[in-house]
Amino acid sequence: MNQQAFGETEIQALRAIGLTEWESKAYLALLDEAPDTGYGIAKRSGVARGRVYEVLDSLVAKGAARVSNGKPQKYAPTTPEEFLKVHRRQTEDSLSHADEVLRNFGSRDESGSVIWDLQGRGDILNRAQDVINRASKRLLCEIWEAEADRLYSDLERAAARGVKVIVVAYGSVELPFATVFLHPGTDEVTHGLGSRWLVISADDREIVAGSVSGGTESRAAWTKHHGLVVPVTELVRHDLYKLEMLKAHGDILEETFGPALTKLRAKYGPLA
Repeated sequence: MNQQAFGETEIQALRAIGLTEWESKAYLALLDEAPDTGYGIAKRSGVARGRVYEVLDSLVAKGAARVSNGKPQKYAPTTPEEFLKVHRRQTEDSLSHADEVLRNFGSRDESGSVIWDLQGRGDILNRAQDVINRASKRLLCEIWEAEADRLYSDLERAAARGVKVIVVAYGSVELPFATVFLHPGTDEVTHGLGSRWLVISADDREIVAGSVSGGTESRAAWTKHHGLVVPVTELVRHDLYKLEMLKAHGDILEETFGPALTKLRAKYGPLA
């Protein structure tokens, strides 16, 4: 095979995975006829003679070729299957290393004093999934039925790795791997606020909290700011206190404050 016989498709495919044009041509020449000397490969591939050994050494380093110890040295190709297997493993290792390094860099660089403004339901739920996936000990959540399906798998994986998942649920929410408290009077709460909200607190150190029922107009905050994480997380805890008390003494509390504590809601509800 001479250099004119190399297909552009094959060369471009090899260049797409990190080989140079000369490396691609030399590798194809080796596949066509090997073992061969550097001189022979240069002649058949069109790689400059003065650069052919540099190119071949690079192929050896990349796992695409092998070299003999004799004189003259001869080169043979690694089979495409083996070469791509090695390349795939190296690529995955490189991506894993980059992911670890960049995540650690991001953790160091991220300021705990920043409160990020999230806009749009999709962006809010994406960030909520990220926060859930970073949790290592406990998740305190307030979730409406409409958002439960989207977050189900992430919450389930968190529980599987040992994270305690506790949810104040609005509407029909089934999370068998979590401790779920069904909030009474969901319709009254939704009507009173005019929207649904979402709260995710991970390990008492990171939160996503805001309204998710406005489509692209939905707004929420994401932060590790201690001054916001503490009160938002404490509000979830207070809902849990209330629901535990309703579970144990609901008849007495509702006799005093009305079904689902509607009298208290009316007393301290949103301003008109």
